[in-house]
Amino acid sequence: MGNFLPALQRIGASRDIALAIGVVSIIAMLILPMPGWLLDLGLALSITLSVMILMTALFIEKPLQLSAFPTILLISTMLRLGLNLASTRLILAHGHEGPDAAGGVIGAFGEFLIGGDTVIGLTIFAILIVINFVVITKGAGRIAEVAARFSLDAMPGKQMAIDADLNAGTIDEKQARERRSEVEAESGFYGSMDGASKFVKGDAVAALMITAINVFVGLIMGVVVHGVPVGEAFHTYTLLTVGDGLVSQIPALIVSIAAGLLVTKGGAAGKTGEALGEQLGRYPKAFGMVSVLMGGLAIIPGLPFVPFALFAGATGWAAWKLNKDANARVVQERVAIAQAAAAEPVAEEPISRTLQIDAIRVEIGYGLLPIINDSEAEPRLDDQVRALRRQMAVDYGFVLPSVRIIDNMGLKPNEYVVHIKETEAARGEIRLDRLLVINPGGDAPALPGEHTREPVFGLPALWIDRSLRDEAGMRGLTVVDCGTIITTHLTELVKDNIADLLSYTETQKLLNEVHTESEKLVADIVPSKISVSGVQRVLQNLLAEGVSIRDVPTILEGIAEAAPVTSNITQITEHVRGRLARQISAQQMRDGAIPIVTLSGEWDEAFATSIVGQGEDRQLAMAPSHLHAFLGMVRETFDRLANEGEIPCLLTNPSIRPFVRSIIERVRPATVVLSQNEVHTRARIRSLGVIG
Repeated sequence: MGNFLPALQRIGASRDIALAIGVVSIIAMLILPMPGWLLDLGLALSITLSVMILMTALFIEKPLQLSAFPTILLISTMLRLGLNLASTRLILAHGHEGPDAAGGVIGAFGEFLIGGDTVIGLTIFAILIVINFVVITKGAGRIAEVAARFSLDAMPGKQMAIDADLNAGTIDEKQARERRSEVEAESGFYGSMDGASKFVKGDAVAALMITAINVFVGLIMGVVVHGVPVGEAFHTYTLLTVGDGLVSQIPALIVSIAAGLLVTKGGAAGKTGEALGEQLGRYPKAFGMVSVLMGGLAIIPGLPFVPFALFAGATGWAAWKLNKDANARVVQERVAIAQAAAAEPVAEEPISRTLQIDAIRVEIGYGLLPIINDSEAEPRLDDQVRALRRQMAVDYGFVLPSVRIIDNMGLKPNEYVVHIKETEAARGEIRLDRLLVINPGGDAPALPGEHTREPVFGLPALWIDRSLRDEAGMRGLTVVDCGTIITTHLTELVKDNIADLLSYTETQKLLNEVHTESEKLVADIVPSKISVSGVQRVLQNLLAEGVSIRDVPTILEGIAEAAPVTSNITQITEHVRGRLARQISAQQMRDGAIPIVTLSGEWDEAFATSIVGQGEDRQLAMAPSHLHAFLGMVRETFDRLANEGEIPCLLTNPSIRPFVRSIIERVRPATVVLSQNEVHTRARIRSLGVIG
């Protein structure tokens, strides 16, 4: 005994083992015979479990707090069916011995609750099955079915609402994950409840079959096998069968009521009793009208006066009390508001909040609100911005700061403005009721519509009716919706200002949170060899020329190699670019080769001799006339090649590359300037000309 109790305590502490033992015990009921005392214990457990489930359903505040209810319903149904089979075995085997043949619980239900009258017992049993199966279970199952369907249909909208809140910054990633999990759990719960209602249907059918079998086979066993008179056998076996049916169907009815309470709770918040009391108590006039009606019924001749008068008085008192409490609450709320207003000084917004700036902000006129509120008209703007942030992370290895989208009543209805660090970077006007059509050839599209210029690149365009989308597509024209126009404009602005958007804080996040595998390398070079600000400037130099910083480990290795030799950020950047030769070469590859234009020896020497100073003071000191002549040659060569369909890179000596780039970016910012160290050894090149 001393060893048994600790073992039992360990089993109770382990819920998985306890559940497994319970399921195995239910299966054992289907196979092994049970003595009467053990059957009584099982029936008492079934009643206790059903009442506990009902009380839990009453006191929970949200249905998802009991999301395991379908599993509980299955286990309780299997428990009742196992007990039914065990009681059937006892009734058929020992029914001739008297009403206590199947244990004390069944005998008590048969004798005490129905007074020993088999007809009354059969009637009550049939009514319980009708109430359980036809009324409660069917209604709860229908509610669960509709709720599951609506929950599944509403899931995309709820997910988009969560994403919109996350993009707007009203919730964080953790809260978004919790909300998504709750949406998925809600859909799964109502779907499971829809299927679980079939358990109760099967339980009712099984109860009818077990009752018929017990009565019919019991008569045969009592009369033929045991020689009991027909009348006595019918009374005994029917009494035991009805008692067995009642002791099974009453717990089933209780569990079904719990299921109905669970699925009908819907959007009511709080415990069921509190929610019903709070919602019914909102309308004292309803209680007053009921009181008047009940009073009228009480004085009608022929109707009993006392019951109706009693409820007329009760509902009248409830109406008076609820109205009094409601008036008192209104007075208390007004007093509390007045006291709070008098006690608390007017809160002034902190100046620090006024000084905060948005890295990127898109302001739209009130006429463009549907592109962030209406999910059916066309792709939502916030969805497209979210996709843009993901694409920028893939292309440049840089997590773009959150884009704030707000409405501005000071703008024209169809106008939008993009701000980069509180400075207006661009603005444009779009038409939500129309589509923008652009001819890739550059000419104005030949369709009926309103001529305009698209706001991103200034190309000739046309606003057309939405019904002409298919015709424009068949003519090979580019059709763009309004959300895409803003997103494209935003993309180009981000690319132009991407280096400025990489702040000190973003650099720290990049090193400490994103590239955790380089933690040891970061610790070796920061701050002993270079500061975080130095790393930031190197990354900004790379981004400014369109070089992805996704390969941070290689970039850090290049910094670690160059930092001990020089503190010049430009020279460190050039060394890092050499380490990224494979990536840079692949990025500039066209048709399997890098198209290049080289500098002549004269220009190489002219630039090299024009560089003066040492270290951080190195600068280009070339005569303005020479610079003008050089830029003229570059413009002429690249314009000629552009007319031939070529977009080449300018290849220079490594020592002069940053100075050549600084000159060319003022007139041709899109031209890529490479040094010989940045051309990978395995990359093929295709020479298209020489400057000079």
